[in-house]
Amino acid sequence: MTNMLIKGLVATAVLAALTGCGSDDDNTAVVAPTTCAEAGADCKIFTVLHTNDNHGRFWSNGDGEYGMAARKTLIDQIRAEVSANGGESLLLSGGDINTGVPESDLQDALPDFIGMNEIAYDAMAVGNHEFDNPLAVLDSQRSVANFPMLAANIYKADGTRYFDAYKVFDVNGVRVAVIGLTTEDTAKIGNPEFIKDLTFTDPTTEAAKVIAEIKAADTADLIFATTHMGHYADAQNGSNAPGDVTLARALAAGDLSAIIGGHSQNPVCMEPDTNDYAEFAPGDACTPDMQNGTYIMQAHEWGKYVGRADFEYFNGELHLASYKLIPVNLKKTVEDAEGNKTKVLVADEITADADLKALLSYYQERGQGQLDEIIATTDALLDGERANVRNMQTNLGRLVAEAQRTKVGADIGVMNSGGVRASIQAGDISYRDVLTVQPFGNMVTLSTMTGAEVTEYLNTVASFQRGAGAYAQITGVKMTVDCTAQTVAISEINGKDYSATDSYSFTVPSFNAAGGDGYPVLDPIQTGYVDAEVLYTFFKDKGTIAAADYAPIGDIVYENSNSPLGCEVTAN
Repeated sequence: MTNMLIKGLVATAVLAALTGCGSDDDNTAVVAPTTCAEAGADCKIFTVLHTNDNHGRFWSNGDGEYGMAARKTLIDQIRAEVSANGGESLLLSGGDINTGVPESDLQDALPDFIGMNEIAYDAMAVGNHEFDNPLAVLDSQRSVANFPMLAANIYKADGTRYFDAYKVFDVNGVRVAVIGLTTEDTAKIGNPEFIKDLTFTDPTTEAAKVIAEIKAADTADLIFATTHMGHYADAQNGSNAPGDVTLARALAAGDLSAIIGGHSQNPVCMEPDTNDYAEFAPGDACTPDMQNGTYIMQAHEWGKYVGRADFEYFNGELHLASYKLIPVNLKKTVEDAEGNKTKVLVADEITADADLKALLSYYQERGQGQLDEIIATTDALLDGERANVRNMQTNLGRLVAEAQRTKVGADIGVMNSGGVRASIQAGDISYRDVLTVQPFGNMVTLSTMTGAEVTEYLNTVASFQRGAGAYAQITGVKMTVDCTAQTVAISEINGKDYSATDSYSFTVPSFNAAGGDGYPVLDPIQTGYVDAEVLYTFFKDKGTIAAADYAPIGDIVYENSNSPLGCEVTAN
């Protein structure tokens, strides 16, 4: 129970004692209970379980971590425990079921939605990656799901909502309304072909509208939101659209009891009584955020954790009795005295549900077989050899950068050469080839800067020395790089004359946006698009690749270098 609630209840009790309000016939004051035990039968207990950003991870990884079959075992155990203690449970998802693992992507996330049905989710927020496919696929997913997909702020061309705005659940006698909300960034990072007839409105405005509607109808005791908007500490959302903290602060205190979120893919575990993230590791205690009387929770990503919030409801007040992020077979690396490293579980092993594992194994095997599908052909070698791609602009390095910038309509594509791990031979291209080239699962990020800021960024990035993984493959820019001064002079961006004051957008892998390879740290939009999926889609859309179309064409000129192919400066 928060200090605010304790003080409020104590004050109410003192006032009742002083005025005799609520007294019995013998004039003995009735003091409002301050604990669930004191409230007795008037205290309703219930548990909210949650996951988010599944991104195709219906199956466990190579180390046996997470996976929907183990998740089902854990959730079934929690439900049984809660029920035995006189409570009921509600299971919510923060969205982004789609996109991230080929075995799922190739089957339009069908195994993931089937898995959610078997686990018995109660509702989910609609994520931005639910729009990675044509709307016919999304409509099919909605027909498969045995639970509502919620989004109050997505409208069709006729002015009606595409999804239900909310749903009311009776959870152990407490009427809980759950509102769905989706990030406005979907309009910016989604595929225009698929979302051109949809409008993504301000989630805060829509939330206030729906809350007023629920209150007017008196259909709920508590109002929750399941969102796909992102948690940004102290509302510092950077280039991202405002997220859960901004939402909570914008509403009247107490209107929204809790936000079960997704999108930013972080464990929302705070240093108590601060707006700062705690140093959280699997198995650690977790304190959710609290803003303006609203609990805010998020369970990282991929089903690595199941969030468990145990609530008590009495005297018209909601109290969080306990909260934890329960790891699903996550492992850590330990080293013995001889320096040998092994991976061990951070908590007790969760046995996979046998029936669900058997059901999903069909889709896993089917997906593996589809990795050999021919998705395109190339008329010549696409060069990703380490000795080449880290020393000069190559056709495959530039193709990868071009695929990423094309995916989100950016002006510039920047790709670190260390992220290009193999070549693709002339002839047929399969999805397996794509995974060989890009095995790391980095996300594509999107940043917007003025021309002057782009110049400052490229002063560093374009000047990285040849031979290193940091060496940048760059498309969409014509410039001269002074390798000694480590400065660039840009003449053209995306086919237009450069301006220091105009705004330009560019993509870079999430690894580099976070400072990897010594790149400047950015605060970009996390598009959530996985690099291999982006390359797969690019190849599939093209069908036939003319390797010469991506050959270096002199857009980048290196000066004051020992090589015309990149910066190679000998120290004096």
